[in-house]
Amino acid sequence: MAKLLECAPECMRRLALLAFVVLTATALSAAPRPNILILLVDDQGYGDFSCHGNPIIKTPNLDRLHDESVRFTDFHVAPMCTPTRGQLMTGLDALRNGATSVTAGRSFLRPGIPTMPEIFRKAGYRTGIFGKWHLGDNYPHRPIDKGFEDAVWLKGWGLTSAPEFTNTHFDGRCCRGAAESRFKGYITDFCFDEAMKWMRERAAKREPFFCYLPLNAAHAPLVVADKYSAPYAGKVGPKVASFFGMIANIDENLARLEASLRETGLRDDTILIFMTDNGGTAGLKTFNAGLRGQKTEYYEGGHRVPCWVCWPAGKLRRPADLDMPTQNQDLLPTLVDFCAVGADVRRLTIEKSPKLPSPGHGHYDFDGASLEPLLRGKDDSLPDRMLVVQYGQIPKKWDSCVIWNQWRLVKGEELYDVHADRAQQHDLVTQHKDVVEKMRAHYEKWWAGIEPRLNDFVTISLGAGQANQVQLTSSDWQGVYADNSGHIERAEGGPRGGPWNVSVDRAGDYEFSLRRWPPELDLPLTAAFSTNSKALPIAAARLTIAGQDRSLKTAPGDKEVVFRLSLPAGKTQLRAWFQDADGHDLTGAYYARVTRK
Repeated sequence: MAKLLECAPECMRRLALLAFVVLTATALSAAPRPNILILLVDDQGYGDFSCHGNPIIKTPNLDRLHDESVRFTDFHVAPMCTPTRGQLMTGLDALRNGATSVTAGRSFLRPGIPTMPEIFRKAGYRTGIFGKWHLGDNYPHRPIDKGFEDAVWLKGWGLTSAPEFTNTHFDGRCCRGAAESRFKGYITDFCFDEAMKWMRERAAKREPFFCYLPLNAAHAPLVVADKYSAPYAGKVGPKVASFFGMIANIDENLARLEASLRETGLRDDTILIFMTDNGGTAGLKTFNAGLRGQKTEYYEGGHRVPCWVCWPAGKLRRPADLDMPTQNQDLLPTLVDFCAVGADVRRLTIEKSPKLPSPGHGHYDFDGASLEPLLRGKDDSLPDRMLVVQYGQIPKKWDSCVIWNQWRLVKGEELYDVHADRAQQHDLVTQHKDVVEKMRAHYEKWWAGIEPRLNDFVTISLGAGQANQVQLTSSDWQGVYADNSGHIERAEGGPRGGPWNVSVDRAGDYEFSLRRWPPELDLPLTAAFSTNSKALPIAAARLTIAGQDRSLKTAPGDKEVVFRLSLPAGKTQLRAWFQDADGHDLTGAYYARVTRK
């Protein structure tokens, strides 16, 4: 009894605290919360908008959204899509979150990092994605593994990437959750249709939602109905006309989206964020808004993109341009503040590197900063800070752009003042050595923070209960770029391809089906897919995993080679390739289906 009485004050304190937490959570859940809609367009550069001065393209609906929004005009992403998407989902720099490249085993988020959909789902939001994911095709990297309840999505980088080799823009394939499905019509129209249908369902049930609409357009292949490209025929070349036509279709769909939001009463209290994923591509020679560089590059044209925020009921400042440097890592902390999903998500847990002496969890802050004070007019500036733009298949020190107010330090060696020299034509590295010194010092500190984990590759799970069968493709070969259908047709990627970093979740018997061509083509190993394809004299296959090295002969007409092995649990590498009759290595197995028996 004495012990019970002794602990009573502490017990009462804990009960009171618990009651406070429950009441607070109940009050927050009862309060109306804004919806979130992020529209992310692929490969549309800063200059591919009529509101940005493009003399050819017409984007009336995008222009109207521009005019109704608070606009970040010095907004930065990664120069390629996967790193941008990973930064958006985590609020962390690409080299910190692990998704540093579009391929080569570098397109996965590190385990243990909470994502935007996970955070909002935990806060009671419904979460859905409709479009291109590009952060992993297999467990535990699919959108349904990263917090999305509902997912209608494309694999790889989209149409004609290795996982989507035979897919088309019209009447093609998609995934619904974990299952393969089909879509009718044009892919961009379909993604908008699915998103609008889903949001109408949420409105009918009065459920707050996070809707992520990352389009496959306007990424190549440049395919669109003639009615969209025809207005540009004769004004620009055929490819650019198709590119502009894809953007015109996006513009038309935006009008449909806005109308749907108004009809369902969602428009006023939905935070609509529009942005693109990297710098310009097909439209560069027509107009690049005075910027130097393009997609993949560290000059301004590679990573400066539009970001517009429109929330009619959000008490934002009046539509205006905000010209301070911002980045897409800022959006998650901003939404956390807007939606009051909990101050604790400000400090998220991330697993420590396996290289550290003891397991456990550390803490990290977002690399981004909340833009809520700027958007609501509470402040007109951000605290002084420097940003680092860097990505890469094999990240190298100084392969970057450091941003500090008007300054751009490119690859640690070139300095530009983009306020005075938007086109970055005048290198000032020798005139402003003090600026260079400060920016290099910032980068050194930043690099020291991310460098220890650069070679900690993220694995794909084999034999997991959530995905007993996985379809591996050459997109995820470590260190090898063989991500496009053209690479596969030309048998590129080296005579042995590259390794897949995998984790065998459960020990047991596994079956490996190796193919040169995607399973849906059902072609013999030695066949050519088209007149542009390279036929190979495949006579054998070889596979290595977990210390085992196996070979099998093939017969004429074989379409696959099947290995059966017993594997222990644990992390390892899988490698598979084809050989000719003399044992010479020919090419990697671009497709490997792995099943736990």
